Amino acid sequence: MFRIIAWALLALYLLIVGLWPAAAAPVGLAFAGLGVLLAAIPLPAVIAIGAVIAWELRHRYNSKPATA
Repeated sequence: MFRIIAWALLALYLLIVGLWPAAAAPVGLAFAGLGVLLAAIPLPAVIAIGAVIAWELRHRYNSKPATA
């Protein structure tokens, strides 16, 4: 029984180790692309966009009447 569990664990380990780099590569590339996009936008523009989004979220229209 122990030998079957050991072989199954070995197979699972080799599967995970073999597939992990291929599965992690697109995630790393996506974060690298996001970093490039963020680096291309000037900081004052990012701050202004953030301020506009925060203002819009704070002052958005609420169609439901207040209940007491």
